[in-house]
Amino acid sequence: MSELDRYLHAATRDNTRRSYRAAIEHFEVTWGGFLPATSDSVARYLVAYAGELSINTLKLRLSALAQWHNSQGFADPTKAPVVRQVFKGIRALHPAQEKQAEPLQLQHLEQVVAWLEQEANQARLDDNQPALLRAWRDSALILLGFWRGFRSDELCRLRIEHVQAVAGSGISLYLPRSKSDRDNLGKTWHTPALRRLCPVQAYIEWINAAALVRGPVFRGIDRWGHLSEEGLHANSVIPLLRQALERAGVAAEQYTSHSLRRGFATWAHRSGWDLKSLMSYVGWKDIKSAMRYVEASPFLGMALTQEKPVGE
Repeated sequence: MSELDRYLHAATRDNTRRSYRAAIEHFEVTWGGFLPATSDSVARYLVAYAGELSINTLKLRLSALAQWHNSQGFADPTKAPVVRQVFKGIRALHPAQEKQAEPLQLQHLEQVVAWLEQEANQARLDDNQPALLRAWRDSALILLGFWRGFRSDELCRLRIEHVQAVAGSGISLYLPRSKSDRDNLGKTWHTPALRRLCPVQAYIEWINAAALVRGPVFRGIDRWGHLSEEGLHANSVIPLLRQALERAGVAAEQYTSHSLRRGFATWAHRSGWDLKSLMSYVGWKDIKSAMRYVEASPFLGMALTQEKPVGE
């Protein structure tokens, strides 16, 4: 890979690259299209999958095709009027409510953390080091993901050398890049210690138990209790969360990694946070993004008896 290619590669997130590759493969292999494509073929491709794929998936497919043509120096067929009109017609004839992850409610957060604490205590009695490490890791990941409102890939990219945690005070976490940091300038996020369900204490307990001093914060643990040198993959957060919830007696099939982020946003909204403070704390740039995560409810008064995290 040349230096030019290396920098071009770094400009796009790994998840986006994978999604675009899958989209191009679908267009060429599954549907049988040819590249470079014509506007007519792109329009026919949209029609072929109009009733099968969601609007968001079709939008991603168009973005992938546009990116391929632009990177190869060809005219972008997705910008043609016929493609725009077909897409507009699909939205009109196939309206569908956007699927969203179920927000993790506070009582379920309490339930799963209490269960993980029981698992840790039992593992200690049984001298089961692998189970003890998993319980501490999962508790830290879930609490930090909830109270900091991180996405799964952000949790998995956290590195110990970029984290400073002080028991009873707070934690700061530096991310060199994230989805909301389009210019890759890096940002430090802060979360205070809490009286209960504390992400700071959970992080410290996990790091100390695992004897970690550098590298990824959250890692795989094998059956013998050996820790991987690599960080967890973002796709592993969903099964990790669901398995922990199911063991705690919570029906978990409706939850995804976004449930942590939506759960915090819902809790903050019900607890009286104004939208500006919530957007600043989580890192949303526009109000539409924020409102997609907030679960409106007439029931208030769910605030914890602890200090409220404050925005940076």
